[in-house]
Amino acid sequence: MENRVAPGKVSAAPGGEADFVEPTTLYWQDITSAVPERFNAVPPYRYGYPARLPCGRFLVLPLRRLSLEREAVASLIVNQASHAVAAALAEHMAGQARSLGADLIVGLPTLGLGLAAMVSQRLGHARYVPLGYSRKLWYDDALSAPVSSITSPGPGKRLYLDPNMRPLLADTRRLVLIDDAVSTGRTALAAWRLLQALNVDTAGIVVAMLQTNRWRTALAEEDPALPARVQAVFGCPLFRLAADGWWPVPATEPVVP
Repeated sequence: MENRVAPGKVSAAPGGEADFVEPTTLYWQDITSAVPERFNAVPPYRYGYPARLPCGRFLVLPLRRLSLEREAVASLIVNQASHAVAAALAEHMAGQARSLGADLIVGLPTLGLGLAAMVSQRLGHARYVPLGYSRKLWYDDALSAPVSSITSPGPGKRLYLDPNMRPLLADTRRLVLIDDAVSTGRTALAAWRLLQALNVDTAGIVVAMLQTNRWRTALAEEDPALPARVQAVFGCPLFRLAADGWWPVPATEPVVP
């Protein structure tokens, strides 16, 4: 749940110190040529983290405290972003998918689906293939894979491919997965396994954001070469709270290809 404080005000952390977070209503609406004045361009960060895009411009992301810990991550909720921001991210992602030789885009639920549609359109494709979490009556469990998530606890969650989409994969030479972000790597890994089981050549995974680098472990355990197939528009480290703001945790800054 967001901290309901007015912009510019400082909310209190469990220990009584300032935690420098605020509501996200006005975030994800603009990409700027310079870091806006109310945000710090270098650590310590307060309220927002200025992510630098490949074009040299900045998208300020809100900082979200993780539970009651003294740690936070930068957040991207792309379906709350302005059309201009979503389009700019999709443009960068389309370039990366094109470099991978994508001839079919597969979108990961839920926030990756809108980006997948835009990326596919920019590549000149007539359509893309969506994966989903909701099982329809005509679905086949053989076309699914289990997914574990830190935000959706409990057993039974699965990633599904609609059987009607299966023929679209038959002649695919270079498939690229699209998602909004990769954090733990669990959703990406489930999709990878599902497509591997269908004998589909997955060229790579393209995301808007690398959220820390913890995902690398899960993907590397599956295939040591798999992390190198992940491309992103930008990356964000884990942050730890100090008296003057949020500081990046050493060794958590992801390398953006």
